[in-house]
Amino acid sequence: MDLCKAELGKEYIVTAIETDDEELNSFLFSLGCYSGEPITVISRRRGGCTVSIKDGRYNIDNQLAAAIRIF
Repeated sequence: MDLCKAELGKEYIVTAIETDDEELNSFLFSLGCYSGEPITVISRRRGGCTVSIKDGRYNIDNQLAAAIRIF
């Protein structure tokens, strides 16, 4: 399942990042978003969502959220 389908407030584990863009992979890694890390969707907006990764909150768009696989 991708992050777009996640329930609000429920903690998930990132299983994979599905993108061919190395710069995007590096950016997500710098945020702490990589395989095995917990992630929680805090809120949704029309163009994306707010997520909690480690001790930070980040706004990501729907295209990026679709690339983050969780379980």
